[in-house]
This record gives sequence, structure tokens and C-alpha cells, in this order.
Amino acid sequence: MGQSFVREMSSKHLVMLSLGGVIGTGIFLSSGYLIQTTGSIGTIIAYLIGALLVTLVMMCLGELSVHEPSTSSFHNYASKYIHPGVGFVVAWLYWLTWTVSLGSQFITLAILSQRWFPGIPTWIWCIFFIGIILLSNIIDVRWFSVSEFWMSLIKVLALAIFLILGLGGIFGFLPIQGSETAPLFHHLTENGWFPKGAGSVFLAILSANFAFSGAELIGVAAGETADPKKNIPKAILQTIVILVVLFIGTIVVIGALLPDAAANLDESPVTFILSQLGIPYAADIMNVVLITVILSGANSGVYAASRMLWSLANAGTLPKRFANLSKRGLPIYGLLLTILGGLLSLFSSIYSADTVYLALVSISAFAVVAVWLSIAWAQLNFRKHYLKSGHKLAELDYKTPFYPIVPWLVIILCSVSIIGIAFDPNQRIALIIGIPFTILCFFYYQFFFSKRDSVAFENQEVGELSDEF
Repeated sequence: MGQSFVREMSSKHLVMLSLGGVIGTGIFLSSGYLIQTTGSIGTIIAYLIGALLVTLVMMCLGELSVHEPSTSSFHNYASKYIHPGVGFVVAWLYWLTWTVSLGSQFITLAILSQRWFPGIPTWIWCIFFIGIILLSNIIDVRWFSVSEFWMSLIKVLALAIFLILGLGGIFGFLPIQGSETAPLFHHLTENGWFPKGAGSVFLAILSANFAFSGAELIGVAAGETADPKKNIPKAILQTIVILVVLFIGTIVVIGALLPDAAANLDESPVTFILSQLGIPYAADIMNVVLITVILSGANSGVYAASRMLWSLANAGTLPKRFANLSKRGLPIYGLLLTILGGLLSLFSSIYSADTVYLALVSISAFAVVAVWLSIAWAQLNFRKHYLKSGHKLAELDYKTPFYPIVPWLVIILCSVSIIGIAFDPNQRIALIIGIPFTILCFFYYQFFFSKRDSVAFENQEVGELSDEF
């Protein structure tokens, strides 16, 4: 098509883009709901499992993206190493992940803003923040990269500061309202290890997985990365370390300081805890940080979703118009369609704001787990095909460790997470919507595109993958 993305991203840009997608509503808002429904220890266990799963996924993604870096890589890998129809489904599921997530993110931004301006309706705040995100993505790629870098840096610093302040409260260095002694970690188990039953941990895993979604953005940006053999493995390692330390540490602090009665969706548990610590204006300052956090997540989401639409059009399964890039290297039509999808996802929140958040999180989490499963499946098949084609393992610049144990663990854990949805009434809607959507996408591909694409993929060599395959 004569157009391609420029490879300019360094490892620090990849890390911040990935963190921009991860650190958001999961850790700052739904963690309170999880503690209420699962208990502190159960939530910590769920997040530990989520951390393990995302680490294994990134190991699988590392081998694929280093060997064959391409924009919107999940679509390409699934198409080539599983089935073109699966790649088509993965692309639409990932687009759905971020587009539906936009709705929940805009709702969260509205909730945070109403702390200062409670009289302004939720939908007005949503429209305001949609405009900001659109401008950030449509002005210039360089502007997006710079703005996302600094917003993500604010996220990391915010969590680090919260950890320090929270630990100060836990060990008695900072006074806590209503408490005369240092609480230490007694609150974690004061109602028992599993006050809601051990089964509640099983149900919490899906939400914990959603909290880690976005780490795979490194794969989306692989085709725009300079020196991917060096920068992608470095970015993966740095992202995993930062996420595990900050996420698990934050959940432990929240669990130790958040009373059960305060674990709800009306206020961020981080904001509540800072208020309890009695730090002047700290809650308002953190509210500003939280708005930056969610804006960054939405910013990354629009980036990822628009590139996925570009990848579909580049493969010929969307109108060619969506594959056109502007003079500034932006997939304008993909950006606009993604924003429109985000608008549709939040319309119902005007009438059901108390329940739509959980539904949106569940739908997005289903899609995330499905995409992660496809990454492991594709890596499993890639290694087999790579060796059968006469290549040697030593030729790979990055190897998934403990193959095939790692990809199989990802497949098993993702499958368990999906099964767990059926047992939670609040999240069951993810199956009701996600499964029919997946089936419809696959059969749509089979009916319209399967004969055309089968020859192209059969003639493609293992290791030959580009943005214009």
C-alpha cells in the first residue's frame, strides 16, 4: 500500500505505553469491590495469580514479537500460527477490549470529577474527556508518545508514593483516623482468611486479570519499535518487575487499611485511605493523579484499538480506507471508529451507572483472557513450525523459557478464568455477550474471507511476517 509505520519507539516508550494501558481502573477502583466480595487475602491471592499469568503471557509474546515484530501483532500471529479466522476474531476481540473499556474509563473519570463538581451530570464529563482523548490521538504521533510517557510516569510515581504513605500508616509512622495504634497487617485476616469462602478467590481471578490487561501493548507497538531484538525483551522485563512490585504492594496496603464498609464503587479506595491518613489536601491531589491515570489508560486504549482496525484493513478484512494513514502517520478512520464504539459502550451508564461498570469490566476481561490464550497458542504452534522448517532453537534471539510448560500454563489458567465467569452473576454477562460475539466473528470470516486468505497463508514461510503480509 506504500504506507507503513515508522520504527521510532525505544524500550522506555514501550514500557510507558504498556504501563499506560495497565495502571488504571482495575487497581484504583475495582480493587475495593474485590476486597468487599473476596476478602483481603483472597484478593491478594487473585492478584498474585494475575501477576503470574501476565508474566507467562509476556514470555510467550516475547519470542513471537522479537522474531517477527509487526504492528497489531496478535492478529498476525493468530492468523498465521493458529487459523486466519482465529486471527480475525482475536483482532475484533482486542478492539472490543479497549473500546468497551473506554466506556468504563470515562465513567470512572466522571466519578472522580464529581468529587469537586457533583452537580455536573456524568454524561457531560464523559463527553469532555472523550474530546481530550480524541485530540491527544489525532494531533501527532510524537505528541501521543510524549504525553503518554509523562502520564504513565505520573502513574508509577503515584503508586510508589501511595505505597510509602500506606506503609507509613500500617507501621504507625503516620496517624490513621479512628486508630490509636499501628494496625500492621491484622486487618487482612480479622474476619478470617476467606470470609466469603475459598471459592470467592476463584471468581476474583477474572477481575485481577483485567487489572493487568494492557501489558501486551508491547506486542501492538512491536512494528513501531526501533531495534526490537534489544528493546522488546528489555521492555518486557522492566514492565513485569514494575507491575508486580507496584500492583501487589498496592493491594496489600489497600487490604490492610481499607475497612469492609468502605470497599465500594462510589470512591476510589486509594482516595479513602489517604483521607484516613489525615494528609492535608492529599485526597484532592490524588484525585488529580487518578484522573491522569485513567486518561492515560484511555489514551493507550485508543492507540491500541485503532492499530488493530488498521491491521484488519491491511489484511483486507476491513475496507481499505481504514488502512490509510494520514500525512502524520495516523490511522484516522480507525481512531474515529474506536471513539464511536466507546461512545456507544457508555450510553447505558446514563441510566444504570451503579451496575454498568461491573458489566463493562467483565466483558473487557473476557476479551483480554481470550487474547492472552491466543498468544500462548500461537507461540506453542510457532515453535513447532519453526523447528520443523529446519531452523535451530539457537537461532531465536529470545526464547520462551520452559517451553512447552509456559504456553500450556497460560492456556490452562486462561481457560479456568473463563470458566469462572459462569459462577459469578455480576460477571456472567461477559459470557452471554462474549461467546456469541466470538462465534459470529469466526463464521463471518469463514463466509466472506476464508477461501481468499487460505492460499496466501499456505504459501507464507515460517518467520515471514510483516505489516503488509
